[in-house]
Amino acid sequence: MYTNRAKQIFDEEIRELEKLKNSIDDSFNRVIEVLYDCPGKVVMMGIGKTGIIAHKMAASFASTGTPAIFVNAAEAVHGDLGMVNANDVAILVSNSGETNEILNIIDPLHRLGCTIIAMTGNLDSPLAKRADHALSIHVDTEACPLGIAPTTSTTATLLMGDALMICLMEMRRFRAEDFALYHPGGALGRKLMGRVKNVMNTNVPRVATTVSFREVVCEMTDKHMGMTMVYDPTAKNQYVGIITDGDIRRAIQKYNDVHITAADIMTPTFKHITHDALLTDALAIMDRYNITTLAVTETAEMTDIIGIISIHHIIDFN
Repeated sequence: MYTNRAKQIFDEEIRELEKLKNSIDDSFNRVIEVLYDCPGKVVMMGIGKTGIIAHKMAASFASTGTPAIFVNAAEAVHGDLGMVNANDVAILVSNSGETNEILNIIDPLHRLGCTIIAMTGNLDSPLAKRADHALSIHVDTEACPLGIAPTTSTTATLLMGDALMICLMEMRRFRAEDFALYHPGGALGRKLMGRVKNVMNTNVPRVATTVSFREVVCEMTDKHMGMTMVYDPTAKNQYVGIITDGDIRRAIQKYNDVHITAADIMTPTFKHITHDALLTDALAIMDRYNITTLAVTETAEMTDIIGIISIHHIIDFN
């Protein structure tokens, strides 16, 4: 009954968001640079429904590597400005740019030495003119049929906040393991703050340097790991290399002789991690060296390999 109307509302908001997208200019770049270079924290300020959006923006910034807090504009002039200092950047959010509670805190923020960024739907407003930087969130119409309830304008504000957040994440090279550090109670946090020993496979694939190509493939297939460690039977079975699926493919392309051995195709160096290390540490090593598997040892000296951990073990860990 109402599905068509719902789709119309989506279409109305999308059209306005497309126009906003096309209006983004160098002012966005300048704001990103100010936020990235901020030596303190980002202080989001708003009131009413816009304040709720600003609160969400602060939470998103803080959880993705940009320190941020929300301060209600109405409370700011009654003592909450004590949370703000000269090293901070304040983002004042007001669609009209004429909200009294927002305008009343501009001078105090300037006296504190803060840089002020206005997010407003009116670049000719008092807020935009008195701020150091202004970012447009202008929409021509609200989805609300009466044009009263903030609808499209709050969506635009939220989306602009997301754009700022994601650009900053990418500039800071923010990773999943960084996210986990800020979310130890969430599903991803519990996953990545776990220990290597909780997820490693102790059934280590292993072959001697002297075994045939066929035996290497059989060991990898039997252990379902896509890799195998290689040990030297003449050196007290010391591990001397690793063979991965990639090594197998390269060997097929390189060698015509089927009598090659593990020593011919192995990679003589491999990365390892201790069993009590965090999964975030394992992911960081994998990311740094562009690999998907690590050998697991008791100690950093790698006296013996007690397990294998792969990216798939981490993904599947609950």
